[in-house]
Amino acid sequence: MHAGSSRISLAPKGIGRTKRSVAAVFAVNGFALGSLLSRAPGIKSGLDLDASSLGLLFVCMAIGSLAALPASGPVVHHLGAARTVAGGAVMETAGLLLGALGVGLGSVAVTGLGLVVMGFGNSLWDVAMNVEAADTERRLGRTVMPRFHAGWSVGSVAGAGLGALCASFGVGVTPQLVATAAIIMPIVVLAVRSFRPVEEPSADSRSAGSKSSLLEAWRDRRTLTVGLMMLSFAFTEGVANDWLAVTLVEDFDSSETVGAMGFGVFVVAMTASRLIGGSATDRWGRVAVLRGTALLAASGVALVILAPLAWAFVGAFLWGMGAALGFPVGMSAAADDSTRAALHVSVVGSIGYTAFLAGPPLVGFLGDAVGIRDALYVVMVALVLAFMTAGATHRVASLSQGTDRPATDLTNKSA
Repeated sequence: MHAGSSRISLAPKGIGRTKRSVAAVFAVNGFALGSLLSRAPGIKSGLDLDASSLGLLFVCMAIGSLAALPASGPVVHHLGAARTVAGGAVMETAGLLLGALGVGLGSVAVTGLGLVVMGFGNSLWDVAMNVEAADTERRLGRTVMPRFHAGWSVGSVAGAGLGALCASFGVGVTPQLVATAAIIMPIVVLAVRSFRPVEEPSADSRSAGSKSSLLEAWRDRRTLTVGLMMLSFAFTEGVANDWLAVTLVEDFDSSETVGAMGFGVFVVAMTASRLIGGSATDRWGRVAVLRGTALLAASGVALVILAPLAWAFVGAFLWGMGAALGFPVGMSAAADDSTRAALHVSVVGSIGYTAFLAGPPLVGFLGDAVGIRDALYVVMVALVLAFMTAGATHRVASLSQGTDRPATDLTNKSA
């Protein structure tokens, strides 16, 4: 049996269980965040905050996330994905409980500290689960990363649903967050038991991996370009998250219900795109799919800016379909070389997540000057950058594979 067949024969055994476990970890990560954010009004009233103060409070979570991202790669590299996901989940659970205590006590300081801890743990969890997802994708021999991210979206909707249900029955923020912590931790502990260790690389691969460092990853031109592509798509997604409903209400003189419906169209489109995006990527390749979705998103943003309300809903759908794949496909591309996957995923994650933090305020500042609808032209600029940098996601060799062909090619040859 030739070497390629030997490598591929390792993939199918038990991989289905691993795939389900990774999907569960993605879903409960989204569930935790959705549960927290859905109770923002309750947190606001419980801590007696105004809107700007609530916004600053949630910046605490972003600070924790950004602080952890540079360290996440080395941690996963040394401890492995399973231990890092579990450790991140412990920290996120502790942050949730601390935040619940803070809201119960009416303490902004305790709540803010809880959000910092939650953000730090979430970054560790996020990078590790994406590394494990990329390894699972390689073993399967087909693109599944977008489906994992779709699972995260479904989990976040479920968490928001729990929040809405608790709010409607008068359940306080504190008991809900305690219940959320009690739900997520056992699922994570059970799921990570099915994570598979990364295949043992060759002697040359181990030597190359031992020389890898976070600094070297930050100097890698391809990794930085992939990160820039992810930043562009993340900016596109983040602006819609924060401003799509607002512009539909204020610039189209419609109700908050219409704004919420428009945002719902965007979220549904993103989830659908991620569910079908893997098959499209396998058929046409990463670069073609990303460039096509960038054009799709740009056409959607243009409709929101220029068209009447009915067509703006079509624009919201196209915007969601187009924005959905940049982040998951970028994560896959960063992890092409399994020996350096954790370090490179942490780098592109650091770059990409910066857009979620900085992008929406930038549009807000522009909106104060020219109006939110006209400020959305900056999203078009980001999508031009996404189109130009998508070429960096072309699949490259993994040292552990010893080939520059995609896993699907290897699978077909060994069949």
